[in-house]
Amino acid sequence: MNKTIISVAALSCLAATMQAQKKAAAQRPNIVYIMCDDHAFQCISAYGHAIGKLAPTPNIDRIAERGMRFDKAFVENSLSTPSRACLMTGLYSHQNGQRQLGEGIDTSRTFFTELLQDAGYQTAIIGKWHMGCDPKGFDYYHIYNDQGQYWNPQYRGTDTPDGKYIVEEGYSTDLSTDHAIDFMDHRDKSKPFCLMLHHKAPHRNWQANIKNLGKYDNVEFPMPETFYDDYATRGEAVRTQKMSVTKHMRWEQDFKVPEMLDMNNEDSKDSYNALMGEINRMTPAQRSAWGRYYFPRNRKLLEANLKGKDLDNWKYQAYIRDYMSVIASVDESVGRVLDYLDKNGLTDNTIIVYTSDQGFYMGEHGWFDKRFMYEESLRTPLIISYPGHTKPGSVCHKLVQNIDYAPTFLELAGVKKPQEMVGRSLLPIFDNGDAQKQWRSSIYYHYYDYPTYHMVRKHDGVRTDRYKLIHFYGKGGLDAVPENKYQGIEGTNENNTLKSLISIGYFEPKDNAVNYNELYDLQNDPHELNNLYGKPGYEKITKQLQKELDAYRKAQKVDEF
Repeated sequence: MNKTIISVAALSCLAATMQAQKKAAAQRPNIVYIMCDDHAFQCISAYGHAIGKLAPTPNIDRIAERGMRFDKAFVENSLSTPSRACLMTGLYSHQNGQRQLGEGIDTSRTFFTELLQDAGYQTAIIGKWHMGCDPKGFDYYHIYNDQGQYWNPQYRGTDTPDGKYIVEEGYSTDLSTDHAIDFMDHRDKSKPFCLMLHHKAPHRNWQANIKNLGKYDNVEFPMPETFYDDYATRGEAVRTQKMSVTKHMRWEQDFKVPEMLDMNNEDSKDSYNALMGEINRMTPAQRSAWGRYYFPRNRKLLEANLKGKDLDNWKYQAYIRDYMSVIASVDESVGRVLDYLDKNGLTDNTIIVYTSDQGFYMGEHGWFDKRFMYEESLRTPLIISYPGHTKPGSVCHKLVQNIDYAPTFLELAGVKKPQEMVGRSLLPIFDNGDAQKQWRSSIYYHYYDYPTYHMVRKHDGVRTDRYKLIHFYGKGGLDAVPENKYQGIEGTNENNTLKSLISIGYFEPKDNAVNYNELYDLQNDPHELNNLYGKPGYEKITKQLQKELDAYRKAQKVDEF
């Protein structure tokens, strides 16, 4: 009799424990992570920049109104695939293997989604994956082919026949959003979910949806005050880059003026083919609508025969107007996702993250693209809403980095962070904001992808709240190829890209080897125009930052610098 009572009591206790565990699992938040490709913080109106004010993003701003805007969010390596590898692994590039764009991810490393799956989450990724392996740790995926295409993109995934790519008619931002909402509609509602929606937009060459073509033609965007930067005080890397809006943006590919094709110029032909690769994907109706906008605009440009700064301004306006027209579709997408969460009662138990894989130059220093450790590419937009934790409308100035996302999502799920992950959970910051006392005082950055597009030299460095030390290093031009793991291997993406660039004379004239430092006081020089390295009076801070940089290299076992 006593044994029976004990058995009943034990069963009752077990049932209560299981019920408590089930309730706890049900209370774990859903995760909606929206990431764009090359979305500059300057182009989100919540950040208050001149561009964002003239081309507002009201739906992205909704997340900031509900939650926290991060003003010192950074990446570890400002390049698409390496950034995505940092996100998935919580590791630096040299630790996860993805140093360069084309190859490298170490698939033996744990992806945080694998651990979420083990913890009972239903996981999905839609859109741009861009790593040389199948998505790991996902119940559902529906991903682009490579970079993806703006029009009628190819997708493959768990729901395509034999996992093969299929072409879907429409505009990529809209299509990926459709798939994201469909996943939420048909998910297992007994489980918390993690949805990663990764857009191609606003990646080069900034092809807007037909309905948004010309959306900002009547807006005159102000040029950045550093647009005509002369690079005085800085080293060789800023002078040998190929990121200039006025010099290196291509007439055919970027400005969409195919009339400028020069059959005697290899770069012009390559540029034209890049544009037509996108245009030829369009249906006849899409292509006709595209032509009705661009061809009259191009005729007007050619007739004007602009020169000097008038031509510079035309190029700048064309760049920003196309870019922001692409962002208009992204903002619509965010609105659709937020509306779905609201209408289905999911908002209160969902953490919503909006970010980009890195920052982007919107004409600062005369540039487009990213890669450098200077602020506009190092810094990324990060806006997070987590009801009950992030204070609505709050702003955080703590130093956070994309290696922190994986540990954050794991802690949200009640999963212990693997010892190998170097990132830190952001949960204490959600609750405490700038009042959080125990936090990092610096971040480490490392860019490796040279020689290749844009010719940005290899460099690493540290950034504190106020100062930044950057070390540029490495052989110049094709002499640097043997230093890279994949560029010399036939059949790799890196090698194919190298050959393509050689064929158009991209590496001429040859760069010199470099080995030098730059130091900036971000408080007194936010635009990073005045390199202080080696100047009298800065010996102490230089020594401190060098010690910090050396400590990162040693602790994280950095193997090149």
